[in-house]
Amino acid sequence: MMIPIVISGLRGDNQVEVVERKGIGHPDTICDALAEELSRNLCREYRSRFGHILHHNVDKALLCGGQSIPAFGGGSITAPIRIFLAGRAITRVGNDEIPISAIAAEGSKAWLKENLHALDSDRHVQVEPLIQQGSKDLRSLFASGGESGVLANDTSFGVGHAPLSAVERLVLAIEQRLHQRDRIADRPAWGEDIKIMAVRTGTQLTLTIACAMIGRYISGLDNYLEQEAALVERIRGYAIEHGFPDTEIFVNAANDAKSGNIYLTVTGTSAEAGDDGQVGRGNRVNGLITPCRPMSLEAAAGKNPVSHVGKIYNLLAARVAEALVAELPGVNEAHCFMVSKIGAPVSEPALVQVKLRIEEGLPEEQREPTYGIVADRLARVPELIDEVMAGRMMVF
Repeated sequence: MMIPIVISGLRGDNQVEVVERKGIGHPDTICDALAEELSRNLCREYRSRFGHILHHNVDKALLCGGQSIPAFGGGSITAPIRIFLAGRAITRVGNDEIPISAIAAEGSKAWLKENLHALDSDRHVQVEPLIQQGSKDLRSLFASGGESGVLANDTSFGVGHAPLSAVERLVLAIEQRLHQRDRIADRPAWGEDIKIMAVRTGTQLTLTIACAMIGRYISGLDNYLEQEAALVERIRGYAIEHGFPDTEIFVNAANDAKSGNIYLTVTGTSAEAGDDGQVGRGNRVNGLITPCRPMSLEAAAGKNPVSHVGKIYNLLAARVAEALVAELPGVNEAHCFMVSKIGAPVSEPALVQVKLRIEEGLPEEQREPTYGIVADRLARVPELIDEVMAGRMMVF
């Protein structure tokens, strides 16, 4: 089958750029992470028991924040965080029952323990799995393809762009480096609920950072202000490394130190009292929220990596865009849009649009090599399954 591809030029004003990332401890990102962790664990369980992945989509997670009394030198959780993991999955094959609730609860607690250093996942969190068997038609559609010759289980689309801009790379670097274990040992008062908003106008960049400070590691207000000042300087160093020496940086901008109204937590996440969370409300598959770029509203986390194009096409479109920039001489930037049709092979999209920003010539002149790159990446879709299962592909 010939893939229907539309190729056009990419133009636009890049004087203004807005980039956001919700860090690993943000309630929305926690939901993404736990949904994706459950999907990966189900993939492993299914393969271990049956030799292949079975139908599932566990992309409906809701975090209901708890209640807390933060304080310098300590604080307490008075009502736990409740996390509801909902979705559809094969729960039984013949007489073989899959312990999905246990897989969901144990995987969630393990992830929380690994990623949120001040949160006690046993005492501070209740995980409530609500996974049920999927509909017969979607189970049949999935089974008809297996892990090869897969049929799309939805009519949806995916988008991707490349390369990341300097601002996008900076925003990713800030959160990822602040999440490193050596930073936690160095500055345990900085929680993992770090939200970054970058706004660039021309060459001027402003960063507004929200960071949940952890009371047990802070002796008082003066120490709190010292912790914020240290965070500003750490971020300023990252900005300089990425080519933004004159960045304006604001940390916890809503604080009013005089009245004692400050962002202080017990656990390092606003989920303990200040905010709730839901899958799909945060970062896209490149780890960013980029309103000045093409974006999909799909909640990729938790969707199965075999047949759900809401996940596969977003991951694939990003790969196509990266390959177009890397492999086509003179192409400085690329956007890729892919549309599926339910019941058609995942490897045969209903439409692919590629937008190219090139140094000279016409985009249409790149048709043949573009077609080759798109076809090659579509042929590699089965490789995505193992990469997603191993956690080697960013999904949130």
